[in-house]
Amino acid sequence: MAAMMPGLRPLRHHSLDLRHLIQDVPDFPKPGILFRDISPLLRDPDGWDEVMRQLGDLCTEFKPDLIVGIESRGFIVGTALATSRKIGFVPVRKPGKLPGDVLGIDYSLEYGSDRLEIHADALQGHPRVLMVDDLLATGGTAKATVELIEQAGGELVGCGFVIELAALGGRQQLPVEMPVKSLIIYS
Repeated sequence: MAAMMPGLRPLRHHSLDLRHLIQDVPDFPKPGILFRDISPLLRDPDGWDEVMRQLGDLCTEFKPDLIVGIESRGFIVGTALATSRKIGFVPVRKPGKLPGDVLGIDYSLEYGSDRLEIHADALQGHPRVLMVDDLLATGGTAKATVELIEQAGGELVGCGFVIELAALGGRQQLPVEMPVKSLIIYS
């Protein structure tokens, strides 16, 4: 309507400040760790809607065929985004959680190692994939997921995170040319 009336400009969406919906939990899961909890954000319908709007912009830009979410909070982010955009969702899980044939990748953590798995047939046909998770920290899990997506036959077109802990350097673990969007960045 505003476009049809000279002198009036269409209303623009103003982003909601999501940072105040993240709870800082000291000494979790162990002493010295400051955990950034998205639970208050999940309880706030306007805040969650803003997360979906901003991550949905990535879908508009990169046109993925599928969303891949990393266990476990990446499932919350990923399924909501996939549902809102009417595209499929593929989980990346810890070992032994997926039935049937899986592909897996072992990767190093700060103090040990872990493994991620995906259904062997989940990314057949070379689909365009947007990887999402709640948090990008040191980047080990995200890097392993990128490798797993490629191993399974997907074409990774971008990564989206609700929170990034920039001081931990996780972004540097991802391919240099890969578009990465974090909604909240803590320095």
